[in-house]
Amino acid sequence: MKKLLAAIAVIALIAFAVPAFASNPFVDVPAGHWAYDSLAHLASRGIISGYPDGSFKGVQPMTRYEMASLVSRTVSHVTQANEKDAELIKKLVLEFKNELDALGVKVDGMDKRLASLEDGLGGWRLRGVFFFDAKFSDSDAENYFQSNGQPNQFTKNRFRLFMTKAIDENTSFYAQYRAGGSGSAGMGDTSGAFWSHLYVDTKIFGDIDFRVGRFAVDFEDDYGLYTDNAAIFDIGRVDGFRFKKSVSALNLTGVVGRNSAAAENGEYMHYALDLSVNLSEKFLLGASGYWMDHDGKSAAGSDLSTYGVYAAYDVTPSVGLKGMYYRQDADSDDDSSAWKAILNVKQDLLKFTSLWVEYSQEDNTFASAADRYQFGDEYVGRNKPVGSDTSSKYIFVKAQQQWNPQFSTFVRYAHADFGTEGYDDASEWGVGVGYQYTSAIFFELAYNQVDHGDSKAAGAATGTESMIRFRTSVSF
Repeated sequence: MKKLLAAIAVIALIAFAVPAFASNPFVDVPAGHWAYDSLAHLASRGIISGYPDGSFKGVQPMTRYEMASLVSRTVSHVTQANEKDAELIKKLVLEFKNELDALGVKVDGMDKRLASLEDGLGGWRLRGVFFFDAKFSDSDAENYFQSNGQPNQFTKNRFRLFMTKAIDENTSFYAQYRAGGSGSAGMGDTSGAFWSHLYVDTKIFGDIDFRVGRFAVDFEDDYGLYTDNAAIFDIGRVDGFRFKKSVSALNLTGVVGRNSAAAENGEYMHYALDLSVNLSEKFLLGASGYWMDHDGKSAAGSDLSTYGVYAAYDVTPSVGLKGMYYRQDADSDDDSSAWKAILNVKQDLLKFTSLWVEYSQEDNTFASAADRYQFGDEYVGRNKPVGSDTSSKYIFVKAQQQWNPQFSTFVRYAHADFGTEGYDDASEWGVGVGYQYTSAIFFELAYNQVDHGDSKAAGAATGTESMIRFRTSVSF
Protein backbone atom coordinates (compact mmCIF):
# COMPACT_ATOMS: atom_id res chain seq x y z
CA MET A 1 0.00 0.00 0.00
CA LYS A 2 2.84 2.42 0.79
CA LYS A 3 4.27 1.76 -2.68
CA LEU A 4 0.95 2.57 -4.33
CA LEU A 5 0.53 5.76 -2.32
CA ALA A 6 4.03 6.86 -3.24
CA ALA A 7 3.34 6.15 -6.90
CA ILE A 8 0.18 8.25 -6.89
CA ALA A 9 2.03 11.07 -5.15
CA VAL A 10 4.74 11.05 -7.83
CA ILE A 11 2.15 11.07 -10.62
CA ALA A 12 0.24 13.94 -9.04
CA LEU A 13 3.38 16.06 -8.57
CA ILE A 14 4.47 15.59 -12.17
CA ALA A 15 0.99 16.09 -13.58
CA PHE A 16 0.62 19.39 -11.75
CA ALA A 17 3.55 20.80 -13.72
CA VAL A 18 0.84 22.00 -16.14
CA PRO A 19 -2.49 23.20 -14.71
CA ALA A 20 -5.70 21.46 -15.72
CA PHE A 21 -9.24 22.50 -16.34
CA ALA A 22 -12.17 20.43 -15.09
CA SER A 23 -15.30 20.55 -13.00
CA ASN A 24 -16.93 17.77 -11.03
CA PRO A 25 -14.90 14.89 -12.52
CA PHE A 26 -16.56 12.23 -10.32
CA VAL A 27 -20.10 11.96 -9.02
CA ASP A 28 -18.98 10.80 -5.57
CA VAL A 29 -16.47 13.63 -5.03
CA PRO A 30 -18.41 16.82 -4.16
CA ALA A 31 -16.97 20.21 -5.00
CA GLY A 32 -16.19 20.91 -1.34
CA HIS A 33 -14.23 17.70 -0.76
CA TRP A 34 -10.60 18.18 0.36
CA ALA A 35 -9.32 16.08 -2.59
CA TYR A 36 -11.57 17.72 -5.22
CA ASP A 37 -8.97 20.04 -6.81
CA SER A 38 -6.29 17.36 -7.05
CA LEU A 39 -8.64 14.83 -8.62
CA ALA A 40 -9.98 17.47 -11.02
CA HIS A 41 -6.42 18.19 -12.19
CA LEU A 42 -5.65 14.53 -12.83
CA ALA A 43 -9.03 13.77 -14.45
CA SER A 44 -8.91 16.74 -16.82
CA ARG A 45 -5.54 15.55 -18.11
CA GLY A 46 -6.87 12.06 -18.74
CA ILE A 47 -4.58 10.48 -16.14
CA ILE A 48 -7.42 9.16 -13.99
CA SER A 49 -10.83 8.27 -15.39
CA GLY A 50 -12.77 6.67 -12.55
CA TYR A 51 -15.32 3.89 -12.98
CA PRO A 52 -17.96 3.46 -15.70
CA ASP A 53 -20.71 4.73 -13.39
CA GLY A 54 -18.91 8.08 -13.06
CA SER A 55 -17.56 7.46 -9.55
CA PHE A 56 -14.00 7.60 -8.19
CA LYS A 57 -14.46 5.25 -5.20
CA GLY A 58 -11.82 6.96 -3.13
CA VAL A 59 -12.25 4.65 -0.14
CA GLN A 60 -11.79 1.49 -2.20
CA PRO A 61 -8.29 -0.08 -2.47
CA MET A 62 -6.65 0.19 -5.89
CA THR A 63 -5.77 -3.00 -7.78
CA ARG A 64 -2.41 -3.41 -9.47
CA TYR A 65 -4.17 -3.42 -12.84
CA GLU A 66 -5.75 -0.06 -12.05
CA MET A 67 -2.40 1.29 -10.92
CA ALA A 68 -0.73 0.03 -14.11
CA SER A 69 -3.37 1.76 -16.20
CA LEU A 70 -2.72 4.96 -14.24
CA VAL A 71 1.03 4.70 -14.92
CA SER A 72 0.40 4.11 -18.63
CA ARG A 73 -1.83 7.18 -18.97
CA THR A 74 0.68 9.27 -17.01
CA VAL A 75 3.44 8.47 -19.49
CA SER A 76 1.09 9.19 -22.40
CA HIS A 77 -0.10 12.55 -21.10
CA VAL A 78 2.82 14.19 -19.30
CA THR A 79 4.67 16.51 -21.67
CA GLN A 80 7.43 17.78 -19.34
CA ALA A 81 9.40 16.29 -16.47
CA ASN A 82 12.77 16.90 -14.86
CA GLU A 83 15.39 14.18 -14.67
CA LYS A 84 14.37 13.06 -11.18
CA ASP A 85 10.68 12.82 -12.10
CA ALA A 86 11.43 10.86 -15.27
CA GLU A 87 13.55 8.40 -13.29
CA LEU A 88 10.71 7.85 -10.79
CA ILE A 89 8.25 7.15 -13.61
CA LYS A 90 10.70 4.62 -15.09
CA LYS A 91 10.72 2.80 -11.76
CA LEU A 92 6.92 2.69 -11.81
CA VAL A 93 6.96 1.25 -15.33
CA LEU A 94 9.32 -1.52 -14.23
CA GLU A 95 7.32 -2.23 -11.06
CA PHE A 96 4.10 -2.77 -13.05
CA LYS A 97 5.64 -4.34 -16.16
CA ASN A 98 3.58 -7.56 -15.94
CA GLU A 99 0.31 -5.71 -15.52
CA LEU A 100 1.19 -3.33 -18.36
CA ASP A 101 1.89 -6.32 -20.59
CA ALA A 102 -1.52 -7.77 -19.68
CA LEU A 103 -3.12 -4.47 -20.70
CA GLY A 104 -1.36 -4.61 -24.06
CA VAL A 105 0.97 -1.69 -23.28
CA LYS A 106 4.49 -2.18 -24.63
CA VAL A 107 7.13 -1.12 -22.13
CA ASP A 108 9.66 -0.48 -24.93
CA GLY A 109 7.35 2.13 -26.41
CA MET A 110 6.92 3.75 -23.02
CA ASP A 111 10.70 3.98 -22.65
CA LYS A 112 10.84 6.01 -25.86
CA ARG A 113 8.10 8.26 -24.54
CA LEU A 114 9.96 8.78 -21.28
CA ALA A 115 13.10 9.72 -23.16
CA SER A 116 11.33 12.71 -24.73
CA LEU A 117 9.53 14.01 -21.65
CA GLU A 118 11.86 16.96 -21.18
CA ASP A 119 11.31 18.30 -24.70
CA GLY A 120 7.80 19.66 -24.08
CA LEU A 121 5.94 22.13 -26.29
CA GLY A 122 6.90 25.45 -24.80
CA GLY A 123 4.41 25.05 -21.99
CA TRP A 124 1.50 24.10 -24.30
CA ARG A 125 -0.45 20.93 -23.64
CA LEU A 126 -2.28 19.27 -26.54
CA ARG A 127 -4.55 16.24 -26.25
CA GLY A 128 -7.67 14.95 -27.92
CA VAL A 129 -10.32 12.30 -28.55
CA PHE A 130 -11.66 10.77 -31.77
CA PHE A 131 -14.78 8.62 -32.28
CA PHE A 132 -15.39 6.81 -35.55
CA ASP A 133 -18.82 5.15 -35.92
CA ALA A 134 -19.92 2.49 -38.38
CA LYS A 135 -23.75 2.47 -38.16
CA PHE A 136 -26.18 0.07 -39.79
CA SER A 137 -29.93 0.58 -39.44
CA ASP A 138 -33.13 -1.35 -40.05
CA SER A 139 -36.17 0.88 -39.91
CA ASP A 140 -39.86 0.86 -40.68
CA ALA A 141 -40.26 4.29 -39.11
CA GLU A 142 -41.24 7.27 -41.21
CA ASN A 143 -37.86 8.86 -40.64
CA TYR A 144 -34.52 7.15 -40.04
CA PHE A 145 -32.50 8.00 -36.97
CA GLN A 146 -29.97 9.73 -39.25
CA SER A 147 -30.82 13.25 -40.29
CA ASN A 148 -30.30 12.50 -44.00
CA GLY A 149 -32.34 9.28 -43.99
CA GLN A 150 -29.53 6.96 -45.09
CA PRO A 151 -29.82 3.47 -43.55
CA ASN A 152 -26.05 2.90 -43.24
CA GLN A 153 -23.39 5.43 -42.40
CA PHE A 154 -19.70 5.65 -41.52
CA THR A 155 -19.17 8.89 -39.63
CA LYS A 156 -16.55 10.74 -37.68
CA ASN A 157 -18.92 11.10 -34.77
CA ARG A 158 -16.62 13.13 -32.58
CA PHE A 159 -13.30 14.87 -32.89
CA ARG A 160 -12.03 17.06 -30.05
CA LEU A 161 -8.72 18.84 -29.58
CA PHE A 162 -7.96 20.27 -26.14
CA MET A 163 -5.26 22.93 -25.81
CA THR A 164 -4.05 24.28 -22.48
CA LYS A 165 -1.35 26.74 -21.53
CA ALA A 166 0.00 27.86 -18.15
CA ILE A 167 0.37 31.64 -18.20
CA ASP A 168 1.44 32.14 -14.59
CA GLU A 169 0.83 30.60 -11.17
CA ASN A 170 -2.85 31.59 -11.11
CA THR A 171 -3.66 32.07 -14.79
CA SER A 172 -4.22 29.52 -17.52
CA PHE A 173 -5.74 29.25 -21.00
CA TYR A 174 -8.06 26.56 -22.39
CA ALA A 175 -9.38 25.94 -25.89
CA GLN A 176 -11.44 23.11 -27.36
CA TYR A 177 -11.82 22.52 -31.09
CA ARG A 178 -14.69 20.32 -32.32
CA ALA A 179 -15.63 18.63 -35.57
CA GLY A 180 -17.80 15.69 -36.56
CA GLY A 181 -20.71 14.46 -38.63
CA SER A 182 -21.03 14.55 -42.41
CA GLY A 183 -20.75 17.48 -44.77
CA SER A 184 -22.86 18.20 -47.82
CA ALA A 185 -19.86 18.23 -50.14
CA GLY A 186 -19.30 14.51 -49.61
CA MET A 187 -20.36 11.92 -47.08
CA GLY A 188 -16.79 11.58 -45.84
CA ASP A 189 -16.31 15.29 -45.17
CA THR A 190 -16.58 16.65 -41.65
CA SER A 191 -18.86 19.52 -40.80
CA GLY A 192 -19.59 21.72 -37.83
CA ALA A 193 -15.93 22.46 -37.15
CA PHE A 194 -15.55 25.26 -34.60
CA TRP A 195 -13.87 26.38 -31.37
CA SER A 196 -16.51 25.42 -28.82
CA HIS A 197 -14.58 26.58 -25.76
CA LEU A 198 -12.06 29.40 -25.55
CA TYR A 199 -11.38 30.94 -22.15
CA VAL A 200 -8.88 32.11 -19.56
CA ASP A 201 -9.01 31.18 -15.87
CA THR A 202 -7.39 33.36 -13.24
CA LYS A 203 -7.94 34.73 -9.73
CA ILE A 204 -9.12 38.21 -8.80
CA PHE A 205 -10.08 40.13 -5.65
CA GLY A 206 -10.51 38.05 -2.54
CA ASP A 207 -9.24 34.88 -4.18
CA ILE A 208 -12.26 34.66 -6.53
CA ASP A 209 -11.92 32.23 -9.44
CA PHE A 210 -12.56 34.29 -12.58
CA ARG A 211 -13.21 32.92 -16.07
CA VAL A 212 -13.57 34.98 -19.26
CA GLY A 213 -14.31 33.74 -22.77
CA ARG A 214 -16.59 31.04 -24.18
CA PHE A 215 -17.49 28.19 -21.84
CA ALA A 216 -20.31 25.81 -20.89
CA VAL A 217 -22.85 26.48 -18.12
CA ASP A 218 -24.46 23.27 -16.86
CA PHE A 219 -24.93 22.96 -13.10
CA GLU A 220 -26.61 19.54 -13.40
CA ASP A 221 -23.40 18.23 -14.96
CA ASP A 222 -21.29 19.89 -12.27
CA TYR A 223 -23.09 17.90 -9.58
CA GLY A 224 -23.48 14.56 -11.39
CA LEU A 225 -27.25 14.83 -11.85
CA TYR A 226 -27.47 13.02 -15.18
CA THR A 227 -25.78 10.30 -17.19
CA ASP A 228 -25.60 9.33 -20.87
CA ASN A 229 -26.78 12.62 -22.33
CA ALA A 230 -27.97 16.04 -21.23
CA ALA A 231 -29.53 18.05 -18.42
CA ILE A 232 -33.22 18.79 -18.07
CA PHE A 233 -32.24 22.44 -18.43
CA ASP A 234 -29.05 24.39 -19.10
CA ILE A 235 -28.10 27.32 -21.31
CA GLY A 236 -25.24 25.58 -23.11
CA ARG A 237 -22.13 27.57 -23.98
CA VAL A 238 -21.96 31.33 -23.53
CA ASP A 239 -19.55 34.16 -24.24
CA GLY A 240 -19.05 35.94 -20.97
CA PHE A 241 -17.74 35.92 -17.43
CA ARG A 242 -17.89 33.41 -14.60
CA PHE A 243 -17.16 34.13 -10.95
CA LYS A 244 -16.69 31.31 -8.43
CA LYS A 245 -15.93 31.41 -4.74
CA SER A 246 -15.72 28.57 -2.21
CA VAL A 247 -15.72 29.16 1.53
CA SER A 248 -15.43 25.97 3.55
CA ALA A 249 -18.36 23.79 2.44
CA LEU A 250 -20.16 26.64 0.64
CA ASN A 251 -19.76 27.13 -3.14
CA LEU A 252 -21.10 30.13 -5.06
CA THR A 253 -20.98 30.52 -8.86
CA GLY A 254 -22.25 33.42 -10.96
CA VAL A 255 -22.33 33.82 -14.76
CA VAL A 256 -23.00 36.79 -17.05
CA GLY A 257 -23.00 36.04 -20.77
CA ARG A 258 -24.50 36.18 -24.26
CA ASN A 259 -24.62 34.09 -27.45
CA SER A 260 -25.85 30.88 -25.85
CA ALA A 261 -26.81 27.85 -27.91
CA ALA A 262 -30.19 28.14 -26.14
CA ALA A 263 -30.93 31.46 -27.89
CA GLU A 264 -30.83 32.56 -31.50
CA ASN A 265 -29.18 35.62 -33.06
CA GLY A 266 -27.51 36.68 -29.80
CA GLU A 267 -30.64 38.56 -28.71
CA TYR A 268 -30.44 37.46 -25.07
CA MET A 269 -28.44 38.37 -22.03
CA HIS A 270 -27.82 35.30 -19.91
CA TYR A 271 -27.44 35.26 -16.15
CA ALA A 272 -26.90 32.21 -13.98
CA LEU A 273 -26.37 31.68 -10.27
CA ASP A 274 -25.65 28.52 -8.30
CA LEU A 275 -25.27 28.03 -4.57
CA SER A 276 -24.38 24.65 -3.08
CA VAL A 277 -23.36 23.46 0.35
CA ASN A 278 -21.84 20.19 1.46
CA LEU A 279 -23.72 19.63 4.69
CA SER A 280 -21.53 16.56 5.23
CA GLU A 281 -19.40 14.19 3.17
CA LYS A 282 -22.64 12.39 2.35
CA PHE A 283 -25.12 15.21 1.81
CA LEU A 284 -25.11 17.94 -0.87
CA LEU A 285 -27.83 20.60 -1.11
CA GLY A 286 -28.08 23.40 -3.63
CA ALA A 287 -30.13 25.87 -5.65
CA SER A 288 -29.61 27.36 -9.09
CA GLY A 289 -31.18 29.94 -11.34
CA TYR A 290 -30.99 30.75 -15.05
CA TRP A 291 -32.31 34.01 -16.52
CA MET A 292 -32.64 34.66 -20.25
CA ASP A 293 -33.32 38.37 -20.75
CA HIS A 294 -34.50 39.20 -24.29
CA ASP A 295 -33.10 42.43 -25.80
CA GLY A 296 -36.48 43.33 -27.23
CA LYS A 297 -34.99 44.29 -30.59
CA SER A 298 -37.30 41.92 -32.46
CA ALA A 299 -40.84 40.66 -32.05
CA ALA A 300 -39.67 37.06 -31.68
CA GLY A 301 -38.50 35.85 -28.29
CA SER A 302 -39.41 36.43 -24.67
CA ASP A 303 -37.78 36.40 -21.27
CA LEU A 304 -37.36 33.06 -19.54
CA SER A 305 -36.55 32.43 -15.87
CA THR A 306 -35.76 28.94 -14.58
CA TYR A 307 -35.22 28.15 -10.89
CA GLY A 308 -34.01 24.83 -9.51
CA VAL A 309 -33.23 23.07 -6.25
CA TYR A 310 -31.27 19.85 -6.01
CA ALA A 311 -29.90 17.39 -3.48
CA ALA A 312 -27.63 14.35 -3.39
CA TYR A 313 -27.30 11.95 -0.49
CA ASP A 314 -25.00 8.93 -0.18
CA VAL A 315 -26.98 6.38 1.79
CA THR A 316 -23.82 4.25 1.81
CA PRO A 317 -20.53 4.65 -0.12
CA SER A 318 -22.15 2.49 -2.82
CA VAL A 319 -25.75 3.76 -2.87
CA GLY A 320 -26.70 7.32 -3.74
CA LEU A 321 -29.97 9.22 -4.06
CA LYS A 322 -30.23 12.38 -6.17
CA GLY A 323 -33.00 14.70 -7.22
CA MET A 324 -33.73 17.96 -9.02
CA TYR A 325 -36.82 20.19 -9.21
CA TYR A 326 -37.32 23.13 -11.60
CA ARG A 327 -39.86 25.92 -11.82
CA GLN A 328 -39.92 27.94 -15.02
CA ASP A 329 -41.54 31.28 -15.80
CA ALA A 330 -41.93 32.44 -19.41
CA ASP A 331 -43.49 35.75 -20.44
CA SER A 332 -45.81 34.03 -22.89
CA ASP A 333 -47.01 31.13 -20.72
CA ASP A 334 -48.02 30.17 -17.22
CA ASP A 335 -45.40 28.71 -14.89
CA SER A 336 -44.32 25.15 -15.68
CA SER A 337 -42.25 22.62 -13.78
CA ALA A 338 -40.01 19.59 -14.20
CA TRP A 339 -38.38 17.19 -11.76
CA LYS A 340 -36.46 13.94 -11.55
CA ALA A 341 -35.36 11.43 -8.93
CA ILE A 342 -32.33 9.14 -9.27
CA LEU A 343 -31.08 5.98 -7.59
CA ASN A 344 -27.40 5.28 -8.30
CA VAL A 345 -25.93 1.93 -7.17
CA LYS A 346 -22.23 1.27 -7.74
CA GLN A 347 -20.81 -1.99 -8.97
CA ASP A 348 -18.85 -2.72 -5.80
CA LEU A 349 -22.17 -3.34 -4.00
CA LEU A 350 -23.92 -5.54 -6.56
CA LYS A 351 -20.57 -7.05 -7.62
CA PHE A 352 -21.57 -7.74 -11.22
CA THR A 353 -23.12 -4.42 -12.27
CA SER A 354 -23.72 -0.77 -11.49
CA LEU A 355 -27.25 0.59 -11.74
CA TRP A 356 -28.73 3.98 -12.58
CA VAL A 357 -32.52 4.31 -12.22
CA GLU A 358 -34.14 7.64 -13.09
CA TYR A 359 -37.75 8.83 -13.11
CA SER A 360 -38.53 12.21 -14.63
CA GLN A 361 -41.67 14.24 -15.17
CA GLU A 362 -42.09 17.58 -16.90
CA ASP A 363 -44.83 19.82 -18.19
CA ASN A 364 -44.84 19.90 -21.97
CA THR A 365 -44.70 23.70 -21.78
CA PHE A 366 -41.35 23.43 -19.94
CA ALA A 367 -38.41 24.38 -22.18
CA SER A 368 -36.10 21.36 -21.94
CA ALA A 369 -34.08 18.91 -24.02
CA ALA A 370 -36.37 16.25 -25.51
CA ASP A 371 -33.41 14.03 -26.45
CA ARG A 372 -31.62 13.72 -23.13
CA TYR A 373 -31.88 9.88 -23.12
CA GLN A 374 -30.40 9.79 -26.60
CA PHE A 375 -28.33 6.92 -27.95
CA GLY A 376 -26.57 7.98 -31.11
CA ASP A 377 -29.29 9.77 -33.08
CA GLU A 378 -32.19 7.85 -31.53
CA TYR A 379 -34.30 8.99 -28.58
CA VAL A 380 -37.72 8.32 -27.11
CA GLY A 381 -38.58 12.00 -26.71
CA ARG A 382 -38.85 12.72 -30.42
CA ASN A 383 -42.65 13.00 -30.29
CA LYS A 384 -42.80 15.21 -27.21
CA PRO A 385 -45.86 17.49 -27.72
CA VAL A 386 -44.05 20.74 -26.99
CA GLY A 387 -46.39 23.46 -25.74
CA SER A 388 -49.37 21.26 -24.94
CA ASP A 389 -51.05 21.67 -21.56
CA THR A 390 -50.07 18.17 -20.40
CA SER A 391 -47.07 16.43 -18.83
CA SER A 392 -44.59 13.85 -20.08
CA LYS A 393 -43.19 11.09 -17.89
CA TYR A 394 -39.88 9.29 -18.46
CA ILE A 395 -38.27 6.19 -16.99
CA PHE A 396 -34.60 5.52 -17.67
CA VAL A 397 -32.55 2.55 -16.44
CA LYS A 398 -28.93 1.74 -17.21
CA ALA A 399 -26.85 -1.15 -15.90
CA GLN A 400 -23.11 -1.17 -16.68
CA GLN A 401 -20.65 -3.95 -15.95
CA GLN A 402 -16.86 -3.80 -15.76
CA TRP A 403 -15.75 -7.44 -15.96
CA ASN A 404 -11.99 -6.81 -16.01
CA PRO A 405 -9.61 -4.04 -17.16
CA GLN A 406 -10.44 -4.79 -20.80
CA PHE A 407 -14.08 -5.89 -21.07
CA SER A 408 -17.23 -3.97 -20.14
CA THR A 409 -20.90 -4.29 -21.07
CA PHE A 410 -24.09 -2.28 -20.63
CA VAL A 411 -27.86 -2.62 -20.86
CA ARG A 412 -30.20 0.38 -21.01
CA TYR A 413 -33.93 1.05 -21.25
CA ALA A 414 -36.00 4.22 -21.61
CA HIS A 415 -39.76 4.79 -21.78
CA ALA A 416 -41.71 7.97 -22.49
CA ASP A 417 -45.39 8.63 -21.77
CA PHE A 418 -46.38 11.94 -23.34
CA GLY A 419 -49.76 12.14 -21.61
CA THR A 420 -51.42 13.66 -24.66
CA GLU A 421 -54.18 12.30 -26.86
CA GLY A 422 -52.84 11.27 -30.26
CA TYR A 423 -49.30 10.70 -28.97
CA ASP A 424 -48.47 7.07 -28.32
CA ASP A 425 -45.90 5.99 -25.71
CA ALA A 426 -42.35 5.41 -26.94
CA SER A 427 -39.76 2.95 -25.65
CA GLU A 428 -36.08 2.35 -26.26
CA TRP A 429 -33.63 -0.38 -25.29
CA GLY A 430 -30.01 -1.15 -26.05
CA VAL A 431 -27.10 -3.44 -25.22
CA GLY A 432 -23.39 -3.12 -25.84
CA VAL A 433 -19.96 -4.59 -25.20
CA GLY A 434 -16.73 -2.62 -24.93
CA TYR A 435 -13.10 -3.68 -25.21
CA GLN A 436 -10.18 -1.55 -23.97
CA TYR A 437 -7.59 -2.65 -26.52
CA THR A 438 -4.87 -0.36 -25.19
CA SER A 439 -4.90 2.54 -22.74
CA ALA A 440 -5.67 4.82 -25.71
CA ILE A 441 -7.93 2.68 -27.95
CA PHE A 442 -11.43 1.49 -27.07
CA PHE A 443 -13.84 -0.54 -29.22
CA GLU A 444 -17.60 -0.78 -28.64
CA LEU A 445 -20.26 -2.84 -30.39
CA ALA A 446 -23.83 -1.85 -29.53
CA TYR A 447 -27.41 -2.46 -30.62
CA ASN A 448 -30.24 -0.03 -29.98
CA GLN A 449 -33.94 0.07 -30.88
CA VAL A 450 -36.64 2.72 -30.53
CA ASP A 451 -40.35 2.03 -30.91
CA HIS A 452 -42.22 5.29 -31.48
CA GLY A 453 -45.60 3.58 -31.29
CA ASP A 454 -48.52 4.52 -33.51
CA SER A 455 -49.02 8.22 -32.81
CA LYS A 456 -51.82 9.88 -34.80
CA ALA A 457 -50.61 13.47 -34.39
CA ALA A 458 -49.45 15.26 -37.53
CA GLY A 459 -45.70 15.02 -38.05
CA ALA A 460 -45.14 12.48 -35.26
CA ALA A 461 -42.61 9.70 -35.82
CA THR A 462 -44.14 6.21 -35.94
CA GLY A 463 -42.89 2.66 -36.22
CA THR A 464 -39.63 1.08 -35.08
CA GLU A 465 -36.07 2.02 -35.90
CA SER A 466 -32.95 0.14 -34.85
CA MET A 467 -29.22 0.51 -35.20
CA ILE A 468 -26.07 -1.56 -34.89
CA ARG A 469 -23.11 0.68 -34.10
CA PHE A 470 -19.43 -0.21 -34.06
CA ARG A 471 -17.42 2.59 -32.49
CA THR A 472 -13.68 3.06 -32.37
CA SER A 473 -12.54 5.58 -29.75
CA VAL A 474 -9.02 6.94 -29.57
CA SER A 475 -7.65 9.18 -26.82
CA PHE A 476 -4.35 10.93 -27.48
